Amino acid sequence: MNYNPDEQDVDNSVGDDIGTRIGASYVDQFEFDNGGSIGWSVGGQRSRITQPEQEVRSTSPTGSSLFACVNNPNDTATGFFRTGAGDCEDGGSSGNNGFDNSIDPATDLAVDQALNTDTGFAFTGSTRGFRQNETADERDAFFGAFQYQPNDQWDINFDVQWSERDQREERHDLNFETRRTLVVDGENLTGDFIEIENNELQRYLGEGDILIQGESFSRLEKYLGGGLAITYNPTDALTLDLDVSRSRTTRRELQISNQTNSRNRQPLAFTRDSSGIHQFFVQDFNVNDPSEFFGSDRFRTRIDNENDRENISEAIRFDVAYDLDSSVIKTVKGGLRASTLSYLQLGGNGNSGNGSRTQLDLNPTNGNNVADEFLGIADTIGETILTQCGIDFRESGFLSGTTLVTSVGDVTNADNLVPGSGPNEFVSFDNQCFADAVFAFGGQELAFPDTVYENVGTIDVEEDTIAAYVLADYEFDSGLRGNFGVRVVNTEVDSIGFRSNLSLITDETGVITGVASGNDVEAIRGGNDYTEVLPSFQAVYDLNDEMIVRGGVFRGMSRVDPDSLGFQRTFNFNGDPDGVQNVQELLSSVVANGNPESDPILSWNVDASWEWYPDDDTVLAIGLYYKTFNGGVEQVVNDESFVVDGQPLTASVTNQGTSDEDSDLYGIEITGSYRWDIGVGVKVSYNHAETNFEFEDNNYGATFDADGNQLTAGIVEPGDIPGFSEDVFSGQLYYQIGDFDIAAIYKYRSSYFQPFTSNGNRLRYVDDVGVWEARASYKLNNHVKFKVEAINLFSEERTDFFYTEDNFGQLSDYGPRIFVGTTIKF
Repeated sequence: MNYNPDEQDVDNSVGDDIGTRIGASYVDQFEFDNGGSIGWSVGGQRSRITQPEQEVRSTSPTGSSLFACVNNPNDTATGFFRTGAGDCEDGGSSGNNGFDNSIDPATDLAVDQALNTDTGFAFTGSTRGFRQNETADERDAFFGAFQYQPNDQWDINFDVQWSERDQREERHDLNFETRRTLVVDGENLTGDFIEIENNELQRYLGEGDILIQGESFSRLEKYLGGGLAITYNPTDALTLDLDVSRSRTTRRELQISNQTNSRNRQPLAFTRDSSGIHQFFVQDFNVNDPSEFFGSDRFRTRIDNENDRENISEAIRFDVAYDLDSSVIKTVKGGLRASTLSYLQLGGNGNSGNGSRTQLDLNPTNGNNVADEFLGIADTIGETILTQCGIDFRESGFLSGTTLVTSVGDVTNADNLVPGSGPNEFVSFDNQCFADAVFAFGGQELAFPDTVYENVGTIDVEEDTIAAYVLADYEFDSGLRGNFGVRVVNTEVDSIGFRSNLSLITDETGVITGVASGNDVEAIRGGNDYTEVLPSFQAVYDLNDEMIVRGGVFRGMSRVDPDSLGFQRTFNFNGDPDGVQNVQELLSSVVANGNPESDPILSWNVDASWEWYPDDDTVLAIGLYYKTFNGGVEQVVNDESFVVDGQPLTASVTNQGTSDEDSDLYGIEITGSYRWDIGVGVKVSYNHAETNFEFEDNNYGATFDADGNQLTAGIVEPGDIPGFSEDVFSGQLYYQIGDFDIAAIYKYRSSYFQPFTSNGNRLRYVDDVGVWEARASYKLNNHVKFKVEAINLFSEERTDFFYTEDNFGQLSDYGPRIFVGTTIKF
């Protein structure tokens, strides 16, 4: 049983108030008269749980909606002090891109630094706001295993597993546009109300739409995998192993997104309280009144068929182990590995990079995407949606402890920006009903668009790996023992992408006048091939009966995820071709997604440890380790060659690559445990590490060309190793007596860098957090055992920061989770 206290505050949830998880398995075996034996097991598990979330959100940097805007009172053309109404990233030297960090050759500074001495910047997204999120997670799994031992020389094993995960979410959002300046009586006021600390807005005054948004999200994942393993011992000294496996994982995500706006842009402001949560102030506006959002602006529904993925892994390995009659070398092992990883993500209609999208806007203001007969229907559709689709705000106590929105008479008076009181609620709609109404008024049928293979959004990667190794176990009379060996790995990457079919437009004299993009696509191909040698050495020595020392050195290798090996290229050409002699002169830029030529990151790893076991109930271990990498992750501009309508084209493409500069990581790990005779015990583990590894952001980090020349200034510090925390601690206090166990656990990790999954080139930091957990169990007899487990007991929140470790991005409150169960064995 799964119990989430926060779920009890949600009405009409997508899942049950109480979750369930049921599992069963059967194991049996029997022997033949000739000494052979057969065994098998079958089982399954079914899980139904809910996971409500309360979120404070800001636009993420995965797209182009989070900008670094110029913060300079002397610059009135762009940024927060622009004299005209508009978004802070508009105008100035950087067009519609915010702070221009390309290198000015005259000063070797960023362009906006060169133009505006001592200028600063602050990050601001297109929107900030709040999300009430409900999740239902359903999982089913079945497995089976078969073992056959005809005699003492053969051991044959076969296993298979099928699983399916169906996740559904209903999201209800209130968002505020937060990058547009406000002009009152011809005077810009934003500069008087702006407060910036560590390049982040702490207080802001502007104007923008207030948005009611909703999303219905579903994710269906299926897995089917199995393997056959055969072990044969022709002699007592020789062992042969063969293992063959295959697995297939598919994922498909569907999403409905709705939006309606306030009647007009509204004056608004925000400040931040001590918790970091934004507190918004609106001017005589009620976010709980649906009529505030109907009448003069648009209704939008977007349906996405995205992340239509397939991942297939096939592998075979063969190992040989031979026991030597030797005083030092005890065993020699060797083997071959061969595997193929196939990763396919389908594209779509071109409106979404990783799938297909259909979007319908009913906008009486400009008739966008709507025929003339649908103009002037705002009141009608608003009334329909309100009558048929309006729902009560579903969660009581939403983000309690602070007031999210306060309505005041004049937001331009700073004295009014004092939080009021009242429930944290806002207008909400049934998402499916809203979408159906919009499409019905638009004269269309709501249906998810298809994904297709031959599309500019498709990623098709195949990675073939062949590895061979040899390893020897040794032991001296002194007690020194361990192993040494070497592994050789060859990897080939083949990546297929697509680009629009391009053709040259010429006049009657043959002069190029432009480039046309056809409806068809052309396949483009890239890849990589590398071989690495990875030696290793391990040693263990008993100092005495209680103390052991260990040490080792090995060469390691890590590779990028397959979705980063795609080969997506989009070409942009100049609109004015006068005087152009060839297609090369027409090219203005190339937008790249994926780098199939990515090299692995190699490292040398050294570790040593001392372990003390004074008795059966006491352990103390101290370990030191050091890693040196062959580089970090940087953004590199390389030339790539293409052919357009028969003419060669060389394009400068910015991609994620491995830098030539070495980087290091070193740390210490301490582990200890002790148990008293009364049954009380304690376990602690602490790890501290340091690194100078650098991971450059591809928007505001440093960029270099193939020769090492810097092209953009790094106005944000690079990240380090993804998932790396300087400090990690876990402690456990437990009581164990007889058949009763109870434990309290505390887990802590300091902040760490985690790239976005949808754009692995952008920086995101997760704040440090400490979480309490507890568990208890009681074994009634040999057949029945009761257990209870609670995680995140005190509802610790996860906080993310975008681009820097100070720029607030998102706060998620998951609440505690409690699991109660019984295990029965027959």
